[in-house]
Amino acid sequence: MNLKKIIYAWISKTFMDGCSNYNSLQVRKSCRSKQQARDKFKEGGIQHAQGLIFFNPFKAIKFAQQYGFPLVIKPNVSGFSRGSHFPILNYPQLCKAMFFAKCWWPVTVVEQYLQGHNYRVVVANGKIMSVLERYAPFVIGDGKFTIEQLIDKENKIREQMGLYACMSPLQKGRQTTSFLKKSGYNLQTILADNENVTLFYRISLAPGGVVEVIDKSLLPEENQSLFKDVLKLFDANILGIDVILEKGIEIDHREQKCIFLEVNSRPYLKMHNYPRYGKAEDLSLHFDELDKLEISQSDIY
Repeated sequence: MNLKKIIYAWISKTFMDGCSNYNSLQVRKSCRSKQQARDKFKEGGIQHAQGLIFFNPFKAIKFAQQYGFPLVIKPNVSGFSRGSHFPILNYPQLCKAMFFAKCWWPVTVVEQYLQGHNYRVVVANGKIMSVLERYAPFVIGDGKFTIEQLIDKENKIREQMGLYACMSPLQKGRQTTSFLKKSGYNLQTILADNENVTLFYRISLAPGGVVEVIDKSLLPEENQSLFKDVLKLFDANILGIDVILEKGIEIDHREQKCIFLEVNSRPYLKMHNYPRYGKAEDLSLHFDELDKLEISQSDIY
């Protein structure tokens, strides 16, 4: 038992620093894979992407033939978008993505992908706790500066805002230059005024992605009820819900395409204190309520 506690403490410190721990072991076990989440979404009538878990790559190719592109490839067990690749637009990209995803985890997921706004919605104790819109790393041109100069300027802003306690600087290495090359850009390209260029596909903090605080009061009642229903569906105290909405979270989900991706039973709450856009919220009242809960087997993974 003591060995298990030591191992769990190491896992938490190494891979889950800044993540909450307010759900029981039973709830956490029910949220560990993409398949579990998809099954629950189906059970509750929640819109979600058609997907397939596979070990044999040919199954993913057949899935693409049936559902078409764009698609997303990701490990069946992961976090922080590790090993995820999207949007995948053709078969060569699909094969490459499968290879890299399997380097992270042998069992892999292929899903339909929706181009839209990507959100992390945290629901706790039956309430909407916080809403963040998540962005892949990008720069916006002004008609004067190169992409490299714009990266330097943005990194300076992040440093001045104190974001590096959680966020990462934009990168200028091979990963970025290779991605830019696919769109006909390089670090010396001067962008037009207000031209927005993505530097890497992953909507994640590690390659330089950022978040924006969304005013919870802007969510229609139907959207709020939907996220609360997801919390009830998993019988959880808190969930970080990942969802893409085609038009935006401020619009009734019934009036647009919407897919739920997954739920996180130990959502990374640290990033809510370090938004690049918007003002960080005071979430202390939510934490006070969560800290009063008695969590079953919280020290066991």
